[in-house]
Amino acid sequence: MKPETAAKMKYGVWGLICGAVIVMIIGFAWGGWTTSGTTQTMTKEAVLASQAAICVAQFVKQPNHEAKLKELEAVSSWQRAEVIEKGGWDKMPGQEKAGYAVARACADGLALLFKK
Repeated sequence: MKPETAAKMKYGVWGLICGAVIVMIIGFAWGGWTTSGTTQTMTKEAVLASQAAICVAQFVKQPNHEAKLKELEAVSSWQRAEVIEKGGWDKMPGQEKAGYAVARACADGLALLFKK
């Protein structure tokens, strides 16, 4: 192999490596690329938010929701999730038991209705 060809290959490979690193930095910083762990976390948060919104809708859909809302407001803030669980509003259709996080997020969403 000629020395000129070896030098061209050497700089070509280094240019390829540096270009790949620059593309990755730009992609993760500004391009919106994410790792699988970040994506899984974002998915879990999105599912929790949608389930909390469904829980709030199920709570408000009942006929006496304003009276129940007053009762929920009277309960201390750390016990509201338990009241939501006992009422069954945190359960999604077809689900036997919901997680505590759904009840907590639902209680936080209903707390916004106290001020109205």
